[in-house]
Amino acid sequence: MIPFLLRRLVQSIPTLFLASILIFFVIQLAPGDFLTPAKLNPNISPEQLAALQSNFGLDRHPIEQYFLWMKNMLFNFDLGLSFSYQQPVLDVIKPRIANSMYLVLLSTLLFYAIAIPIGVFGAVRQNSLGDKTINVILYFLLGFPSFFLALIVIYFILQIRSATGLDIPINGMTSNGFDSMTPIQKFLDIAKHLLIPAIILAVSDAAGLTRVIRGQMLEVMRSDYIRTARAKGVSERTAIWKHTFRNAILPIVAGIGGLLPGAVAGAGFIEVVFAYPGITPMILDALNAQDLYLIAGFTVITTVLLVIGNALSDILLAVVDPRIKVG
Repeated sequence: MIPFLLRRLVQSIPTLFLASILIFFVIQLAPGDFLTPAKLNPNISPEQLAALQSNFGLDRHPIEQYFLWMKNMLFNFDLGLSFSYQQPVLDVIKPRIANSMYLVLLSTLLFYAIAIPIGVFGAVRQNSLGDKTINVILYFLLGFPSFFLALIVIYFILQIRSATGLDIPINGMTSNGFDSMTPIQKFLDIAKHLLIPAIILAVSDAAGLTRVIRGQMLEVMRSDYIRTARAKGVSERTAIWKHTFRNAILPIVAGIGGLLPGAVAGAGFIEVVFAYPGITPMILDALNAQDLYLIAGFTVITTVLLVIGNALSDILLAVVDPRIKVG
């Protein structure tokens, strides 16, 4: 195990180095920079522009900017200063990442809680009325992006609120008067705001995984060792969950590597639709403002987590399937 981890660490160094170069200079390829709006403002003098460029480091060559950024990142763990917020990048993204993680972790739990039982049911009851009904619903969900599904749900929630007067939250992360609530009330208030977007995200994503689990289960159930286990008198429950599901779960385990960067990267446009204070709205604003170090710093963090997540996936695969060696 230790040699495997050391080998992965050595292999990750050139990967992260090349990724940082690509990230930094692709951002630089965009026309203009953070000060472009100021340059178009006739009320700002050339002297003021020159002072701003010097303060932000935009008067240096991009290669020089890159090496200064890398030096600070490697030796000081400083991802740079956000132009828009005038704060260190880590201080800007920490609360946003935490907010996104609450939503993504809840949706991930719901995602597996929905996808695994339905996928197993579809394989065990293949071509039954329930299986066919679920397939129709899944194909319907696969055709809808999560943000479009969210807009449909918001429309129906507004109709319910109008008809019943129920206070169903559809935006933000907290209610008015949140600061005056007790700790338990704060927890329940946040959970109430998280529930609907988390369910939408989980249901939308579960459609694809359910199909994968169903297909893998059907393939494994036709294997000789499953028939042998049943012939020896193994109960149907044991044959399904212990023998079949354990071998069908390999694609799920392989995909766990994406959970780490996914938890940090946020819930995508779901956060935008629900006006949720996560990482996605902030990154979209940063892209619009060309906030170089905020975009680059966040992307480097997700790249590092992706490398770590892939290593964890390989280790978990070896745990689930003894035929796979990581040494």
